[in-house]
Amino acid sequence: MDNKTLALKAIEAKKYSLPTYSNFHVGASLLTDEGRIYLGGNIETSSYSLTICAERTAVFKAISEGERKFKSIAVASDAPGFCPPCGACRQVLFDLCGDIDVVLINNKEEIKVLKLSELLPLAFSKKELI
Repeated sequence: MDNKTLALKAIEAKKYSLPTYSNFHVGASLLTDEGRIYLGGNIETSSYSLTICAERTAVFKAISEGERKFKSIAVASDAPGFCPPCGACRQVLFDLCGDIDVVLINNKEEIKVLKLSELLPLAFSKKELI
């Protein structure tokens, strides 16, 4: 699957978001090694710390379905610039998906691709726990 197709799925996933307070729609599409795609949207609650980002929604859906190997994740928002995953999502992605490609999409449907390690240099991982 190419990055454009994955990007379009992330754009589609924005319609599933529930940004009740910020009105900032984010969609994510996570591609597994087997070619399956898991979508996620950001979901907000009145207790802001209990909200969940689109990226973590997609990852947790995939993990809960038994997926363990991933190729890339696409993240789309309505922002004019590229909206990278927040710090919490970067850590979750690194721990559960490894150094995957991160496809960023702005509101003009332009694409930028980075490795997760570029977004999270010197990442904390299980090797530090040993």
